[in-house]
Amino acid sequence: MKIISDLWYDKSIEIVLFKNPLIDRNVSDIIQLHEYAGEFVQKPISIFDSVEILRAINDLKLPPAKLDIGKLTYEYHSDDNNFNNVKAFVIDKLKSATEYKAIKPKDVVLYGFGRIGRLLARELMSKTGKGTQMRLRAIVVRGTLNTEILEKRACLLRTDSVHGNFTGTVTVNAVDNTLLINGTTVQIISANTPEEIDYTEYEISNALVIDNTGAFRDQNQLSRHLKAKGVSKVLLTASGKGVPNIVHGVNHFDYDPDTTHIFSAASCTTNAITPILKVIEDSVGIKKGHLETIHAYTNDQNLVDNMHPKYRRGRAANLNMVITETGAGQAVAKALPGLKGKLTSNAIRVPVPNGSLAILNLDIKNKTSLEGINTIIKKYALEGDLVEQIKYSLSKELVSTDIIGSVAPAVYDSEATIVSDNGKNLILYIWYDNEFGYSQQVIRLAKYIAKVRRYTYY
Repeated sequence: MKIISDLWYDKSIEIVLFKNPLIDRNVSDIIQLHEYAGEFVQKPISIFDSVEILRAINDLKLPPAKLDIGKLTYEYHSDDNNFNNVKAFVIDKLKSATEYKAIKPKDVVLYGFGRIGRLLARELMSKTGKGTQMRLRAIVVRGTLNTEILEKRACLLRTDSVHGNFTGTVTVNAVDNTLLINGTTVQIISANTPEEIDYTEYEISNALVIDNTGAFRDQNQLSRHLKAKGVSKVLLTASGKGVPNIVHGVNHFDYDPDTTHIFSAASCTTNAITPILKVIEDSVGIKKGHLETIHAYTNDQNLVDNMHPKYRRGRAANLNMVITETGAGQAVAKALPGLKGKLTSNAIRVPVPNGSLAILNLDIKNKTSLEGINTIIKKYALEGDLVEQIKYSLSKELVSTDIIGSVAPAVYDSEATIVSDNGKNLILYIWYDNEFGYSQQVIRLAKYIAKVRRYTYY
């Protein structure tokens, strides 16, 4: 625990165990994560081995990085490991880190401060480290700013009914309209339109604006952010029209941040299902399918029965299951063009505040089995381009509250998978934290756009 803390706060090196964060975890958490890791790879993952690998990492001169000691431990005990010395093994595995170029920090502005905006603020501030990646410089809101309003916004950042208390400090400076978050000053700006803001007045330049208001969704509307002084890139936290819709890990490399200025991070549901659909399409092929998402209620719905622009959403969200539409099935095709026209989709909003479930009913091209499809998805969750996106669950007791706080946008329920007798139809259950898990995907994409991705070893 001490080495993990020292690596993070002194060297900006984040340690994870098969994608699970280890910073600020207690003893029980770490023991349980090692037990999960051992069951996941079907080999013992010893805490003593983890400590030896951490000591070796701590002795090396490395750039800011994110390192998975679970993968390192697994590989150290693999049959093709020719090293008897832990330090020599770690040096060999991380040798490419010496070629990693220094990162130029990126100024970030959050345009909007709702559910996703506050989670992004928490993540940006808790992962600031030495400020070598993204620096939250400002938050844009609408309406009057005064001591009472600022304190209310600060309180919403400090406490959250779903995600708990923020493990940091937040204080208000009403004179300068700023929040002091973990000792870092963040400017609060009131504006009615994006183009009226001059960010350079606050010494913000070449900034990435993350728009989480949902008010601007197409190319023309989002371009308004680029008219503001001090802005170079825009990222929408919803599906966009006429702009690249990106599911990080699946299609982010298709767009060059040097030439593309506006991005969409798609929707939470799209980020949950697309990585799994890519695995299925690449491995056994998809003929057609249907997506049904059992989704937590959102702020768009009414707390009590009242008028609403859309049918059914006007009924009380905390009392009803509400059938509504979702564009996730069509949105998948923007990231995976080969699936265009192959998926239908619908949604049911249910009375839980967070934690959703996507059910994929797929007709596939090549025959498989329950063991076969689980083995395929486990492999993708363990190695390759989708390790951040897919978490493989072994639990027989998994329910929606269990996935709150998951850093992966897709939690694959291996115990719930159904394969037809002829091996040509799959029913897959994909859990997702539609707030926190999605926010992690937004952060990953933001780092790619800002070109501040650290050296990683997964």
